[in-house]
Formats: sequence, C-alpha cells, structure tokens
Amino acid sequence: MERSQDPLPFGNRKNEEDIWMSSNFFVVRLNESGEVIYVDVSRTSTVTQEEAVVLAGQAEDNATKSGRIGQYRYQITQMNTAEGTVVVFLDTSDEMLSYLRVLLLSGSVGIVCWCLMLLSVFLLSKQAIRPIAENMEKQKQFVTNAGHEIKTPLAIIQSNTEAMELYQGENKWSRNIKEQTERLSDLMQHLLLLSRMDEGVEHVHAIDFCFSDLLMESVRSFMPLMESKQIDVHTHIPSDVQIHADQSQIEQLCSILLDNAVKYTNEGGRIQIELMQKEKHLQFTVQNTCKRLPAVSPDKLFDRFFRSDEARTQKSGGYGIGLSVEKAIVQANHGDIRASYMEPDVICFTICV
Repeated sequence: MERSQDPLPFGNRKNEEDIWMSSNFFVVRLNESGEVIYVDVSRTSTVTQEEAVVLAGQAEDNATKSGRIGQYRYQITQMNTAEGTVVVFLDTSDEMLSYLRVLLLSGSVGIVCWCLMLLSVFLLSKQAIRPIAENMEKQKQFVTNAGHEIKTPLAIIQSNTEAMELYQGENKWSRNIKEQTERLSDLMQHLLLLSRMDEGVEHVHAIDFCFSDLLMESVRSFMPLMESKQIDVHTHIPSDVQIHADQSQIEQLCSILLDNAVKYTNEGGRIQIELMQKEKHLQFTVQNTCKRLPAVSPDKLFDRFFRSDEARTQKSGGYGIGLSVEKAIVQANHGDIRASYMEPDVICFTICV
C-alpha cells in the first residue's frame, strides 16, 4: 500500500475543484441581442436573479471584457457553441478583507517596531553622547582654569618689565616683552569671554541706550590708526538710534569689528560703516577693502583661531579669535551676524540686532 504524503504545515494546497467549490460566484448568459437567457445564482446567497441581471447589464455597458463592479470582479466570455456571451461574477469581498487585514497588521507591526527603535535610540543615545558631553565640559573648564592661572604670571611679567624700565630705561627687549604680554593678555581675555558664554555664566544685562553715540565714539577712537594707513572712511550713522542690548558687550563688538577692519584693510584702502533702522531691528554693516579675499567660504571666518595668513605670522597683529568673539556676543544679544565677499576685493560684515 502506497504511503500517503505528509500534509503541509498549513494544510495541503487547494486544487482547482476545491477553489471552485469554495468560491462565491454567479453566472449570467446573454444571447446575441443582449437579452438574458440564463441566470445561475446557486453559488451565492447574497444576490438574487434580478440583481444578477442588473449587474450583467452594467458589465455590458462598461464595454470591457473584465473589470470590477463593487465587490464583484467580472469576466465576459464569448460562447463557443452558440451565439451570445457569458458573464461570470466572482465575489472578492473576502479577498479585499484579507488585504486590509494584512495591511493593518503590517502597519501595526511597523509602527510598533519604529517605536521600539526610537525608544532604543533615545535610551542608548544618552550613553553614547555622555562621554562627548563630558569631554566638551572638561575642555571648557580647562580653558577657564588655564586662563585664570595665566593671568597672574602675565601681570607679574608686565609689572616687572615696567619696574626694570624705571632702573635701566626702555629698550627694544623691554618693548617686545610688553607688546607680547599685552597680546597674550588680550588673547586670554577673549578666550575667557568665549568660555563663559559657552558655559552660560556670562549674563547679558540688556538696557536701552543710544547705539549711534556709541558707534561714533568707537569710530573716533580708531581714526588715528585709519589716518596712519591713509584709509578712506565713509560713515552713514543716523543720530539717536536706540538699541536694547548689553552696552558693554556691544561696545566690545564695535571695537573688535573696527579693529579687524583696520588691520586687514590695505594701505590707501576704504572702510564703509553704515547703520540702518529696519522696523524693530538694527542693521550694522562694515565693509573694508583688502589685498585679496580669503580662499575660504565667508562662514569659515568665524571659526576659532582661523587665520587667512596660513603662515600664522604676527604681521597683522591678529590671532584669529576676534570674529568668534563677535559671533558669540551677537548671538548672546539675540542677533545675527554674517560675512560676505563683494568683488573684487571687499569684505562685508552685517549684524542684525
């Protein structure tokens, strides 16, 4: 006796007869004139003969051999043995319901998996970012501590150099010591300011004051340097322009911006300073000519310790942190600063506060 084949895990595959027996369908025959000559609704309990005739008429009107009407798919076939056609309707409601169940199940599983993944990323990201955050915090603290530690030796060097000049007189070595001490002291002041802003301990004490007077005073303080380089200065500063910000920080901002313009403007070049009131905001622009434009994007100029002089010489006296301080001050006072190049040799800094 031949051994029967073991059934599949989910049952044996249905043959054509099983499929035909389990399907809900009905058949309508029409003659050559389109009149109904036969209706078979024995394989369905939801459609009457009258409804079957109506559906057959709709299928004929569609002028397609196959298609869908509601929950039924139909197929129109020409009879071989006689004139006329046969229209077979198949109920696909169960199939549509199965599709919807699969779609709903797939969507639910996808949403659950996405939520689990999001929760995992949220929990693991803290562990992954913690070392980086701690390292950045240590770097900020190091700059602050180092700055305070260096301030004392700088003050001692400065005072000892001045005392030595009282006994021996000023010479080129003492002048160099004082210049480099002042340079390093200025650098440490900027680094400490940036560090305090990064740590959030540098508070902004905003008040209302006249920005026009402050800017004019800053320009006057730089006039001797501009005249020494034969720089042509153009200013457009309306009177009595008020601003709500930290006055000491805005004063430092103007000083750094004008100092930067004077340093990098070529001999006999041009500086243009303009202040405009735009609705509730102020726009402050400084344009200056230079020997050649930096070979980097304007946004790169605000990076800390960026120098257009790749050799990093002290010929210009800068150390590549002034614009970083400017950006920090502007952001602390809820403003925006941007740089742009204007051909052929003009750099423009625009501040909106």
